[in-house]
Amino acid sequence: MSAITIRRLDEDVKKRLRARAASNGRSMEAEAREILASALIQQKPDPNNLADLMRARFAPLGGVKLGIPKRHPMRDPPDFSKW
Repeated sequence: MSAITIRRLDEDVKKRLRARAASNGRSMEAEAREILASALIQQKPDPNNLADLMRARFAPLGGVKLGIPKRHPMRDPPDFSKW
């Protein structure tokens, strides 16, 4: 396993970590490990592309059925030979 050092930790954060560790019956190191692990487990991976992001964002709102417009024959290309 790796080790990590956290420098310049605010004294208030350290006190709250110590209190939380004591209330959970763990060492400060074990409590910090648990906090980091739970925070990273809850993170969702980034979507691979914009379509996935949009789908995830709007899926709870439900879908919309759009009709397919009728197709018309293509126009003739412009004739520039008269210029």
